[in-house]
Amino acid sequence: MLERITNDIKEAMKSKDTLRLQTLRMLKGSIDLERINKKLEKVSDEDIIVIIGKQIKTRKESIVEFEKGNRQDLIDQTNEEIKILSSYMPEQLSEEKIIDIIDHIIKTVNATSIKDMGSVMKEASSKLKGKADMSLVSSIIKNKLN
Repeated sequence: MLERITNDIKEAMKSKDTLRLQTLRMLKGSIDLERINKKLEKVSDEDIIVIIGKQIKTRKESIVEFEKGNRQDLIDQTNEEIKILSSYMPEQLSEEKIIDIIDHIIKTVNATSIKDMGSVMKEASSKLKGKADMSLVSSIIKNKLN
């Protein structure tokens, strides 16, 4: 995946697509920072997906602030950045599919109350990370266990 991002940076340079270039350079910088911080030889695709997810989440939070400031130009730019980053994410699961997986996890770990939230969330994280919005997963688990 890192190779694809690097190639897309080169393509964005050639086509003079400044927003795409800027966004991908920021992403590559985050990936390099993660590699350095964790002292890794190479960053795995799973790590890259987590990094992209964080980048998207940060931008969604920024949009909320831009809406408060009535900055439509920044909202539009940030939405474009999210589209660019989302193209590198695996297909996101539908809410129905997420609920099915969570139901299966709850049965597997014999969760009966909100006290079992941690064990259910741990399993859900390993199965759904990068494939679903984890805040949505968390709220579904809370609703199921209450």
